[in-house]
Amino acid sequence: MTSQYLNSLLLFSTAFIAGGLNAVAGGGSFLMFPVLIFTGIQPIPANATNNFVAWSSSLSSSVAYHQDLTIQRQDLLLMCGMSLVGGIIGSITLLYTPPDLFKQLIPYLLLFATLIFSFSEQLKNLWKFKRNESLSDDLFPPIQKNITLLLVQLAIAIYGGFFGAGIGILILATLSLLGIKDIHKMNALKTVLTTVINGVAIIPFMIAGMILWHQAILMAVGTSLGSYLCVQYIRKLPPILVRYFVIFIAYSMTIYFFLHRL
Repeated sequence: MTSQYLNSLLLFSTAFIAGGLNAVAGGGSFLMFPVLIFTGIQPIPANATNNFVAWSSSLSSSVAYHQDLTIQRQDLLLMCGMSLVGGIIGSITLLYTPPDLFKQLIPYLLLFATLIFSFSEQLKNLWKFKRNESLSDDLFPPIQKNITLLLVQLAIAIYGGFFGAGIGILILATLSLLGIKDIHKMNALKTVLTTVINGVAIIPFMIAGMILWHQAILMAVGTSLGSYLCVQYIRKLPPILVRYFVIFIAYSMTIYFFLHRL
């Protein structure tokens, strides 16, 4: 009984901290998934449960960030559509795929996304990726004709449905290459897209009975509180400071998972 209480306390406190990470840069799942494994849950049910918790966290953050969402409605619908399709594909694939090989690739995927986010300005100059200067800093560049961006979002959504950890950083990296410099506006769109990806991915998991509801609800409460409270504070900070913190968290997670393979 004592062990059960300790496990519950560990899951709740980890979820609260992970919610704060998700509100800033994503990556909270990299904390929650190992803790679920540590408490004795098998990898696939742990991943499905973690996905539900991540959905509740991103939903809470998207509500707090709603006033920073300045993307055009048609562009938002396109990005959400790609997220829906990819999330379904990824989650169904997970149900039929052993996760061992994929877990070995996680540190490399996170490193790739972190490097893109950190050196996005240099990459834009190298690839001659020019921002539309006629746009106000309060708006996103048009997305309707950017097929590459939509395909990238589809790939991120497939990854998110399959495992999910680190999708926030991948989305932030993509938006950074698009030319967005305001981290708050980037986070606003990121939270909406992660909400869609995780929300649609949990449907196949629920049908397959993979979600452990006791752990899921306990951690959902913790991560929602953590993400919402952190967003309220973070929005008051200068965007450049938040961006540096995102980079610090991203590199820290990358180093940790190279040293401690799941």
